[in-house]
Amino acid sequence: MHILITGASGFVGRAVVAQLQSPQCPPPLAGAALTLLDVNAPAQPPPGCRIVMGSLDDAPVVQAAFAEPPDLILHLASIPGGMAEQQPALGRAVNIDGTLRLLEAAQASGAQTGKPPRFVFASSIAALGGPLDAPVDDATPLRPQMSYGAHKQIGEILVRDFARRGWIEGLSLRLPGIVARPRVNTGQLSAFMSDVMHALAAHEAYTCPVSPQATMWLMSAACVARNLLHAAAAPLVGDDNGLALTLPALHLSMSDLVAATAAEYAADPALVDYAPNAVLEAMFGRYPPLATPAAERLGFAHDGDARMLALQALSP
Repeated sequence: MHILITGASGFVGRAVVAQLQSPQCPPPLAGAALTLLDVNAPAQPPPGCRIVMGSLDDAPVVQAAFAEPPDLILHLASIPGGMAEQQPALGRAVNIDGTLRLLEAAQASGAQTGKPPRFVFASSIAALGGPLDAPVDDATPLRPQMSYGAHKQIGEILVRDFARRGWIEGLSLRLPGIVARPRVNTGQLSAFMSDVMHALAAHEAYTCPVSPQATMWLMSAACVARNLLHAAAAPLVGDDNGLALTLPALHLSMSDLVAATAAEYAADPALVDYAPNAVLEAMFGRYPPLATPAAERLGFAHDGDARMLALQALSP
């Protein structure tokens, strides 16, 4: 098997590559040939993998990535929310035009080999937008409030249309808040979800920009990677092909997250104080209960509980 991963040097991409290289990686993914595409070089690329450097808004870069036809494309690359708001032309070029360019390359590759490749698109709960009425389920309409969410909705539509035409086998997975991202500025407005966990694990004081009552949908990077790789082999029967699925996620308050992380790393929860930002809390801290029967039917899962989330999110 040959797997192409876009955004392979990013937070989620690194977790996916690590799982593909682990002894627990299931067939037919174990031992797959890898092509890793990113604007940044991977820090520790697996032996024998092929590296393609560049952006999805550059057609020759995408052409180079498809020099060897892939059986599976994991499309993780994107311009994130805050950056997409500040640089709308770049966000559109990568998140919309780049996704379409990648899908067209997958279509051409499938025509060449006679077998449509599996295309797994990392969408986002940003496509749901808000404000969200409880409960959120598979019938909740999409009302994105930022360009990033609109870009992801457009990507879902494109994946569904290409799958409908038989050009790809497709799945779009709406990823929740993913923790714990490295403590660097990547333009993620939701970085506080990860920063508070890093601070507690290091027994450092932290001022949280949302209230203890703020509620979020969370998943560890390791669990996201498992779900993405599960999508690579999940049977797609009938209307399943082209589906956009909101993944199961833990519905936690900030106080739940602080308590679980503090307990897991023997830290004092009082290290965290609160200075709520009303705009940030409205965007990222008012998520209602979540029901995801379609994703669960296909075998997707969350971390289990808050303590397991804290353990998996900060494990090396």
